[in-house]
Amino acid sequence: MELNLKPAKECTFDAVSLGEVMLRLDPGEGRIRTARSFRAWEGGGEYNVVRGLRRCFGMKTAVITAFADNEVGKLMEDFILQGGVDTSLIKWMPTDGIGRVCRNGLNFTERGFGIRGAVGCSDRANTAISKATPADFDFDYIFGELGVRWLHTGGIYAALSEQSCETVLAAIKAAKKYGTVVSYDLNYRPSMWSAIGGQAKAQEVNKEIAKYVDVMIGNEEDFTACLGFEIEGNDANLKDL
Repeated sequence: MELNLKPAKECTFDAVSLGEVMLRLDPGEGRIRTARSFRAWEGGGEYNVVRGLRRCFGMKTAVITAFADNEVGKLMEDFILQGGVDTSLIKWMPTDGIGRVCRNGLNFTERGFGIRGAVGCSDRANTAISKATPADFDFDYIFGELGVRWLHTGGIYAALSEQSCETVLAAIKAAKKYGTVVSYDLNYRPSMWSAIGGQAKAQEVNKEIAKYVDVMIGNEEDFTACLGFEIEGNDANLKDL
């Protein structure tokens, strides 16, 4: 299939991403459970794509996300600005000071060593972006007036909540309406879908999303779990590929 990118001169952004950006806390060479200090970064499966496009290739990129309007949210904004990604599309959401209304997500990640794999521990319930609805973003303005050549989003964001399922669909439908190429990383995580309907919900949402996607990214597990494809010669655990 041929991808028809809109001319750069007609668009404010070469690429935008839609998804959650978390504060990533790295214990260095130690373990999370025994750490006394952490280095702080920003990160998110969808966001990392536009940060890389900006820093590695000099493209004009932006992130569509939401933060709780507090000091941690401002720290996240500062990290994103350091990466050169435009922050004008961020939705700032009021919070009550302790995270009951909404909060910003945390992701603790320690390195693997030898035969021990890397370990991640996320703290991301009730985050601002998981509560955001299509009404929180003016997608007609973003894709119609500003102009975007490429939208990237994915299954991590879609799995955050019922609201995020609706928001990702609204975004990609608007993008397609205005001729923006859409890529989607299935990135299946059973633990994330479990709270909103499990694999059945993942397939329902992702089969609908697939109708509007130009570039679908995933491995064998992603395509079988999210879209119900069967791969000859593989068992349910995909031990033999």
